[in-house]
Amino acid sequence: MSGMTVDRRRFCRGLAALAGLLIGFFAVLAGPATPASAHAALANSDPANGTIVPDAPNKITLNFTESVQLLNGKIQVLAPDGSRADQGEPVADGGTVTIPLRSGGGRGTYLVSYRVISADSHPVGGSITFSVGAASATPAATIDDETVDPVVRALIPVGKYLGYAGLVLLVGPVLVLALLWPHRLSRRGPGRLVWIGLGLVAFSTLVAIWLQAPYSTGSGLFDVRVGDLRDVLGSTFGAIMLVRLGVICAAALLLRPLLRGTGDDSKTDLALLGVLGVAALATWPLTGHPTASPVAGVSVVVDAIHLAAMAVWLGGLVMLVGFLLRQADERELGAILPIWSRWAATAVAALIVAGVVQALIEVSSLDGLFFTTYGRLILAKVGLAAIVLVMAYFSRRLVRSKAAEAEPKGLRRVVWAELAVTAVVLGITSALVQIPPARSAEASQTAGVSTTVTKTLTDNKMALQIDVFPAAVGNNSIHLYAYTLDNKPLTVVEWTATAALAAKGIEPIEVPLLRITDFHAVGDIALPAAGEWTFKVTARTSDIDQSTLSTTVTIN
Repeated sequence: MSGMTVDRRRFCRGLAALAGLLIGFFAVLAGPATPASAHAALANSDPANGTIVPDAPNKITLNFTESVQLLNGKIQVLAPDGSRADQGEPVADGGTVTIPLRSGGGRGTYLVSYRVISADSHPVGGSITFSVGAASATPAATIDDETVDPVVRALIPVGKYLGYAGLVLLVGPVLVLALLWPHRLSRRGPGRLVWIGLGLVAFSTLVAIWLQAPYSTGSGLFDVRVGDLRDVLGSTFGAIMLVRLGVICAAALLLRPLLRGTGDDSKTDLALLGVLGVAALATWPLTGHPTASPVAGVSVVVDAIHLAAMAVWLGGLVMLVGFLLRQADERELGAILPIWSRWAATAVAALIVAGVVQALIEVSSLDGLFFTTYGRLILAKVGLAAIVLVMAYFSRRLVRSKAAEAEPKGLRRVVWAELAVTAVVLGITSALVQIPPARSAEASQTAGVSTTVTKTLTDNKMALQIDVFPAAVGNNSIHLYAYTLDNKPLTVVEWTATAALAAKGIEPIEVPLLRITDFHAVGDIALPAAGEWTFKVTARTSDIDQSTLSTTVTIN
């Protein structure tokens, strides 16, 4: 009967841990993501999106909020007739992409489609339009600039989850085997755990390399070409993944003596393992958000510390509940548990400090914390972490009271619960790395928004385009362009313009204008109040011909 009770308890503990893992996977799969999970944003362009320019430019400049890398064949410019207007290869310099254009593209609306890779290895896609002379029908895009295959998008965080789980099963157990493991106990079980962890890290790395190809290009899971993989391996992301694989192979060779427990492992081997561990941990932040943060160096170091503390703490808990509390005797536990308790306290302190620093960097405001998906997931992670910390507090009390040494079952129950909840925390972490941090989400909401107001006015003699920038209280620039009714430049001999705000009793204010070309004039005016301003423009085209047109512009 007692045997059945023990088996039932073991079953319940295993079920609790499995439930935590399943909920963690669900958190990964259900984690929200933007269409391309882009973590950079188009800040502005030249020509600006939606504007009308008098002459066709010889290049287009795209400025992103973070540095980007180019993808072969994923940037194009279409002329109004649907033909390619770009020529040569675009060039990326940090966050600036320059696209050379051929001459003679004609008048009308141009479409610029782009798909690039941001500094944190996520694709950034989108399109802008601009018009030469006058707007026309927008040409249809021939490349898919924003789509990410849903299967690929779902598998990427799952692969990251497996990688985190592998770190837990690798780092913590190796540390315990090297410094706390009793000599009389067999290392076969912990050794298997370490090999599983090593395998999970290697598998997740290979999966990440494969998935990066369709993730970058927008293709399907099995539509990967050799050239796509070659591009991935030639990128910064691919180089870091190859470094991680190399570290894994080297660590596998150095781990064999330690896992056999024959005493062949030397202090030099352990020191090399420590160096390799640091190098491996650094590969995670170097392919994620930290590389694109405002203080990249600090973010990379803090993120690596966060991962290391997590792996030491959770890996140690796995060793404790899976082996030591079941196999070690009271004397051995009396020596091991106080040391482990100090390790755990240090790891938890590092987790908290590193987590706070990360949050301060990635969530730049209270609005970002409460009103972005990233911020809300941070709050959920903090809430679950608080529950785990309460459990850890009870664990530490049991260790200090010496009760765990004589009767370890109570400590084992608490540790099982800790592991179940932290499995969910790992799931949330895996989802977090796939969505834009709050600072990027806020930047993307404002990036690329042009405050230029463009109006086109016509009468029976001419078409007049008026641009007002920034359409806000204070100094504003006014650009005037004159065209014939068939969209050809029209020579204007003399320009005059006024601005008035009748609702607030502001009489017409003359706009001083400078004639730049035969059909283009520019001026500056200080607008003292917000409201619906009336702009009246008179264009004299000959001694006897002139047109007066007016429009309203909202000034904020």
